[in-house]
Amino acid sequence: MYRRTGILVILFAAFLVCYNAATPLSAFDRSASAAPATFTISGLITEGTVPNSGPGIAGVTVTLLLRPSTQTTTSTDSNGNFSFANVPSGSDFEVTPSKAGWVFQPTSQGGILDADRTLFFTATSSSPTPTPTPTPTPVSLQWSSATYITPENVGSLTVTVNRTGSASAAATVHYATSDNAGSSDCNVLNTGFANSRCDYETTIGTLNFAPGETSKPLLIPIIDDVWAEGNESFMITLSAPTGAVLGSPSVATVTIIDNDSTTGTNPISQADFFVRMHYIDFFTREPDAGGLAFWSNQITECQQPGATCNAAVRRINVSAAFFLSIEFQETGYLVERLYKTAYGDNTSATSKLGGTSHSISVPIIRLIEFLPDTQQIGRGVVVGQSGWELVLENNKVALIAEFVQRQRFTGAFPTSLTPMQFVDMLFANAGVTPTAAERQSAIDEFGVGTGNSTDASARARALRRVAENSTLNQQEKNRAFVLMQFYGYLRRNPNDAPDTDYTGYDFWLGKLNQFNGNFVDAEMVKAFLVSGEYIQRFGP
Repeated sequence: MYRRTGILVILFAAFLVCYNAATPLSAFDRSASAAPATFTISGLITEGTVPNSGPGIAGVTVTLLLRPSTQTTTSTDSNGNFSFANVPSGSDFEVTPSKAGWVFQPTSQGGILDADRTLFFTATSSSPTPTPTPTPTPVSLQWSSATYITPENVGSLTVTVNRTGSASAAATVHYATSDNAGSSDCNVLNTGFANSRCDYETTIGTLNFAPGETSKPLLIPIIDDVWAEGNESFMITLSAPTGAVLGSPSVATVTIIDNDSTTGTNPISQADFFVRMHYIDFFTREPDAGGLAFWSNQITECQQPGATCNAAVRRINVSAAFFLSIEFQETGYLVERLYKTAYGDNTSATSKLGGTSHSISVPIIRLIEFLPDTQQIGRGVVVGQSGWELVLENNKVALIAEFVQRQRFTGAFPTSLTPMQFVDMLFANAGVTPTAAERQSAIDEFGVGTGNSTDASARARALRRVAENSTLNQQEKNRAFVLMQFYGYLRRNPNDAPDTDYTGYDFWLGKLNQFNGNFVDAEMVKAFLVSGEYIQRFGP
């Protein structure tokens, strides 16, 4: 028995020796054979908050830390991918992305490496997205409507200029009325064209928007004549804006609805109508209630039974009073003297008075120049109302400051002129020989020792001193009085149709001078008031 057992033991040991010689030990260790020594850590970094959904972020620095202290880095490619190869199995790792201007979620990822790993990170910009600067709305000026419709008896029509966009700065815009009536007489009916002499008053000037102002009203006087003329239209146009551009509409049409089915009795014989037209024609404004009542009463009291005054003479005196009034002398008449002081006289005018054509010297200003400047200097002025003197003074300063910067003035008076030359030219144009004190006062506006006349404010002050010179005021009065008969009553220049030259002006200036300025004895005002040209502005 022993011997058989021993033989079996010896045979089993021999079998083991032979098997181990042919078969490696690892054949019995399956796990050691399947586990590699290294792994790969890869990943993707995308923009946004949802992993693996946004665009990849290139150029992110990705740091791999193998604790305790082994560290390596790589960068993401153009698609946001990164990879670390051959990372030892069992490593305690941490992956951290970084790039200036970005915040990553999560900030890092890691653990014990026991297989290939794919990591996903998201990133958002750490700098707040700047709020886009809004494109500013262009500042524009335009009429509130493309069409305005008004009854004939409205008095003055209010139209409005609106400003859109920023109102933080000042802005200006020029405005002017116009029509297609041409030189038609006021008794030419049913043309559809309003006439500035009979249907509305020419309104022209500049609107000034102060910072914060978004709209400006403008009044256009409408004439309630008695002609059965049908509805008529004219235009109002904006132009030459500063601090803004022209918006739409920049041209508007005004239609006057006729209120006469048949031609009626001329209203100029009515005191209140007569007086209103004088306010509009000479003061370029609607009458204040007190003024309308006072001047109307001056006429009507002479029409009452038992009245001792002559109504016809009183109408003449009332009419002349508008030219002679403080309000006109300080507005319209000052404008006429500004032009004379700046530019002298028109010496190329002709007259046939006496039978042969000859040259005469007449005021250089034209109606189209007189109207806007007179409307500007008189805006808001109502003599007798509280504060009118300050309003007038401010208007004078503003107008003359703008006047001396016009191209015509700067061309006539270059800044290279010395203050003495500048002032002497003004007095020469005005036809005034100043006293030494008057001349020196105007020169002193430029300061002591000034070698040129570049100071625009000093130019304006010197021009005003000469234009308001008492000698000029007296010398020019009759010439201006005659000129205003044409401008005020007839609403035209002295040589406009039906005249062809200055013969009429020459005649009436001679008459007024003959009677030393007495308009009643010269019958000048009377002649214009009863003229067919004046009366037919309002009816037959």
